[in-house]
Amino acid sequence: MGWSLQYGRAVGIRAAAAACVWWTLSEGRTDSWAVGTVAVALAVAASLWLLPLRAQPRIRLSAGIALAAYFLVQSLRAGLQVAWLALAPRARIAPGSVEVTLALPPGPARYLLAGTLSLLPGTLSVKLDDARLVVHALSGLEQVEAEVRALETRIAALFGAAG
Repeated sequence: MGWSLQYGRAVGIRAAAAACVWWTLSEGRTDSWAVGTVAVALAVAASLWLLPLRAQPRIRLSAGIALAAYFLVQSLRAGLQVAWLALAPRARIAPGSVEVTLALPPGPARYLLAGTLSLLPGTLSVKLDDARLVVHALSGLEQVEAEVRALETRIAALFGAAG
């Protein structure tokens, strides 16, 4: 695929995504598109500045679907676990932090890992330094690294990276 076609495709995808966000925020009102067009253009320009085309990873759709399913299952599991910890007659919460050395390459894959862990109930990404990620958990510190590795493997598959 030529550079200009690739660039045009990236701009089109980003513009479509920004337009969908605007449409949602404006509750589908057509009279808001005078401002919306400017907002979409600024959002596309900002996205191209923050994540230039050369820095975009190739994402595998099948791995993305598998990651989304894994995330939903883990969210449900972790949510039930946190509810159990909070509602149990004896508090079983034993918070702490674990430092994990990551195998993912620097960049978007690591950021997605840290962000996804923060979205899962009971865990929070505290610090991402070079290849080290500090994760805070409500309990089960001995299992945190295994959970990070399982998620890291799925994200590596998504980005086509070794992980």
